Amino acid sequence: MNFFNLDFPFLAECSIKILLSIVSGFVLGLERKSRNQNVGTRTLILISVSSTLLSILSYFLADPSLCKINVGGDPTRIAAGVVSGIGFLGGGAIMHHGLNIKGLTSAAIIWTDSALGLAIGAGLYLQSLIVLVASVLALLILERAEEKWFPAGKNKILHIVFENKDVDMGKIKKIIKKNGFIISDLNVSYVMASKQIFLHYSVKAPREDNFSALISQLNLAGKLSEFSITN
Repeated sequence: MNFFNLDFPFLAECSIKILLSIVSGFVLGLERKSRNQNVGTRTLILISVSSTLLSILSYFLADPSLCKINVGGDPTRIAAGVVSGIGFLGGGAIMHHGLNIKGLTSAAIIWTDSALGLAIGAGLYLQSLIVLVASVLALLILERAEEKWFPAGKNKILHIVFENKDVDMGKIKKIIKKNGFIISDLNVSYVMASKQIFLHYSVKAPREDNFSALISQLNLAGKLSEFSITN
């Protein structure tokens, strides 16, 4: 048995697939780097190339005319293993920062990059090109559309302390909503010794928040002792 597989048409096809996967990973990596994300060109090129290679290996083992080794079982399970493994890698890109979650888009790009690598390895060039173009357009164009038409706020916690427990809770709620905050939860505590009331509002803050105006209005509603915000 030859140590090297010298089927030149097959080698040429594999080389083209690997080059295309490099281009695919590079394009997606540039988009991430342009936004100063940790997942960049090197990572996505490695994911794309390795997925393509494993896809080629999967088809190679399934073709008796190419592979001289008798492989038992279903060789296409290699591609299924890639899908399972890439989920673990994508999960590492997701980070929790307080009430906010970051890295979902990077995780989705890792998944897409791996899928493109597998598709290129399977010879689905046109389909891969369509998905690559659609992905880049979605990342570049849809984000601007979302920011314009569906502005997303950030989850925060408002910590408000009043000196007197006899405050109008309904008025406080109206003031917070009036300033563009969406209230999702409220936690109230009362200190008997100091007669202070502690209000902890879980809110979704507007993109253009004006905390100075909010503090001024809250101060008019009661004797405001402390105001702070955490993510």
